[in-house]
Parts: sequence; C-alpha cells; structure tokens
Amino acid sequence: MKPYYITTTLPYVNAKPHIGFALEIIQADVLARFYRFCGYEVIFNTGTDEHGQKIYEKALKEGKEPKVYVDEYARKFDALKQALNLSYTHFIQTSDPAHKQAAQTFWLRCLEKGDIYKARYQVKYCVGCELEKTDSELVDDHCSVHPNLELQLVDEENYFFRFSHYQQQLLELYGQRPDFVVPENRLKEIKTFVEGGLKDFSVSRIKAKMPWGVPVPNDEEHVMYVWFDALVNYISTLGWPDENSSFKNFWPGVQVAGKDNLRQQSAMWQAMLISAGIESSKQIFIHGFITSSGQKMSKSLGNVVDPFEMVEEYGTDALRYYLLREIPSHDDGDFSRERMEQRYTELANRLGNLVSRVAAMAQKYFEGKLVVVSIDWSGREKVLEGALKQYDFRMYIDQVFEVVDQANEEIDRKAPFKLVKEDKAAAELVLSKVCEQIRFIGRALEPILPQTSQEILRRYGTIVQTGEALFPRRDERNIP
Repeated sequence: MKPYYITTTLPYVNAKPHIGFALEIIQADVLARFYRFCGYEVIFNTGTDEHGQKIYEKALKEGKEPKVYVDEYARKFDALKQALNLSYTHFIQTSDPAHKQAAQTFWLRCLEKGDIYKARYQVKYCVGCELEKTDSELVDDHCSVHPNLELQLVDEENYFFRFSHYQQQLLELYGQRPDFVVPENRLKEIKTFVEGGLKDFSVSRIKAKMPWGVPVPNDEEHVMYVWFDALVNYISTLGWPDENSSFKNFWPGVQVAGKDNLRQQSAMWQAMLISAGIESSKQIFIHGFITSSGQKMSKSLGNVVDPFEMVEEYGTDALRYYLLREIPSHDDGDFSRERMEQRYTELANRLGNLVSRVAAMAQKYFEGKLVVVSIDWSGREKVLEGALKQYDFRMYIDQVFEVVDQANEEIDRKAPFKLVKEDKAAAELVLSKVCEQIRFIGRALEPILPQTSQEILRRYGTIVQTGEALFPRRDERNIP
C-alpha cells in the first residue's frame, strides 16, 4: 500500500482543548480516513507541545512539577479521540524521552552544518506566542495576538539558528512547488515574508531562568527554545533518527496548521530541515481561526466553546458536520449556537428523514428485499477526491448532499408509497434506485460523519432495515 502521512500541530498544554483545535484535528481526520478508504497505509499524528516558558509558569502557578502538569493535560487532549471519533495512529508528547533524543540529534546536525552559533540576545518577547516581536508587529507596544500580556524584554546570551542563510533556498522551494502551501494566498504571504529578509532566531534559553526544556547537547547551561524542539516532533514520531523506521517510508508528510503557525511551519521548519539534510515537508494546509458570534474567543469574554460540551449536547457527528460545512476551509469562520441548531436540523430533515422514510417503505412494501440497481458514481467520486485534494471540506459535503437532495426529490416526485398500489414493480425500482443513492451517501460520508456512515451502511445492506432517528429532535435529546 502507498504511504500517506498527515499531522496536526501540537497544541500547548496551558489550557484545555478548545473548538479551534477541534476544527484542525477533525480536518486532519477527514483526510486520514479518506486516504485510508482509498487504499493508502496512513499514519496520522497529533499530540501535545509541552516545553517552554508559558508551560513552566503555568505548572508553577498550579504548584505542580512540570512533567506531572503536562501529563495531566496530555490526557485531556488525548480524550478528544473518543469525543470526536478520531482515527489518529500516533500521539506524541514532546516530553517523551525518544522525542528529546531526536531533538538533540537534530540540533547536532544543524550545529555540524555551521547553522547554530552563540550570540547576545536582546529582543521584545511574547510569552503567549513564544516568539520574539519586532516593532512593526506590535500594536500599542503589545502583541496583536495577546494584547493582554506585557512583552518581556530579554537580554541574554543564547544559541541562534542561522535562518538568514536559507532565504534563497526557501524562495526556490516555493517557486518550484506552487502548491507547497495551501491556500494560494498563504503561499504568497510566506513568500512576501521571506523576500523581506530573514533574521536568525534564538534556539535556546538559559536553564537557570527556565529549566523546563530539552537540554542542549554539550551545554548544561541551556535548554532548547520551544519552537525548535517542538517542530522536530513531525519526524521523531516516525522514529527518526532511525532511518529504517517508519520515517523511511512515510516522510515527507502533510502538515495541517492554523494561520498563526504559517511562519513556523512553512519557513522556520523548512529551513531547519534543509540544514539537517532532511527532505522538505510534502505540503502544508493552513486554516483560519474560529470566532464566537462574531467576536474573537477569549476567556475574559466568556465565549470560548468547549468541544466536549458540544458533543454532549449535539453528538459527535453533528459537531463534525458543523465545523466542516459551516467554517470555511481556508478562511476565518464563526461559531454560534443558533447556526449549530440550524445545521443540526438540516442533518435531521435532509439526511436523517431520507434514511428513515425510505427504509420504512422498503420494509413495509417489500420486507426490505429490493432488486439491485447499478449507478455509475465515478464522475462524482472524482469531484469528491478533487475537493479533498484542495482541502475544501465544504465542497465535499455539498457534493454528497446534492445526492441527498436528488434522492429526496425522487421520492417526492415519484411517490412510491402511492405508486405501489398501482404498479408494484415500478415502485420497487424507484426505491431500489434511492437505496443505491443512500448507500453511496453512506460510503461518501465515512470521512465526514463516520458514525452516521456506519449506521447507514448497516441499515442498507442486502436487506434494508429500519432504525431509530439518526438525528433525534431536541426534545428527544433531553436538552433543556
């Protein structure tokens, strides 16, 4: 089988999972499931980013050892697997011993290349982003992403990565591979950034000030800067530096990330890979942010959406459907309970009702035993494949729901529940065609709504069976 490797970013464990990361990992899950269905051997990686000043300070605030703290939060993120019905194969913690060893080996490779050196470090630093900030990036002398945090003025001797050395090679990478970053506007954005000139970035911190990190090889006074360490997870999870591990067959892979990660994923990490003599990533898909009822999500505003609560209220597949259909694949999108209710009702009325009423007619008039009809789906399957290759999840769902609507229209127009009294064979043919449409819908929905897909295909086997409503009404869900 051909290999396919996809990975999310690793969320920081300074807060519990939120709806923005749920979107990212569901998008990655759709791709993993689709390629697995197409016959690929899939490795799907996620995990937790566990080092850095932000994590260290949070652990101290809670009176816990950093390792105890990060392990507790790793379990909270790993719980998304069941809550969101995810199919990831690998879950890596950057505090894992194997990852630390890989990060140190990676460091030594860059050092041998002459790309790591020591220098004085004077910079304005945002703990929230774990990144240095230039004056042009600031708004009222604050980080635009974390305006409530005071910038730290760092003045110390650190190790640096020679990022400036790779400007031309990065531009060549982008020029040779016009689909390296998707969507196109994000590729243009990173090209503009790189064309503007690259500054070497710090890759270590003084251990006496911030001890929670991967030790720098051969220098006990420093630990690795969190971004340098964390990015290596994309290959350490595959067993690198063992060249005969999964790394040999599965790297390079596809990376899914939010737009705030564009620079790190498509420039910093790629330069690091070139330095270490490792092939560049296969492709990077960048998604936007989720707002809440038109406002940026924040704890102070009390509008942060908890994915676990949404699953408890609406069910896993309904949340997956909302995020994949309502939120644009390539841009920012809004989450609101009103729209969540509308999308749930849409699922119940368009899909759930179709599956239930056709099965009821098949059972009532033909005991679930219908003639088999054949429909050529190759054209629509190519469109579906094309949609996912463009990371356009909404287009994919729209294509599937065109078939849902066609099936509903066929039932409404030909009314087999009336036709059966006049021409039973003709009524059977109508129901047989619609059943075949529903089977296609069930197969096509597997990456999007895996639980619903499984239930549809179970009911629409050789003998069509009835069952409970796929998407119960609000009063039937015991929701106040």
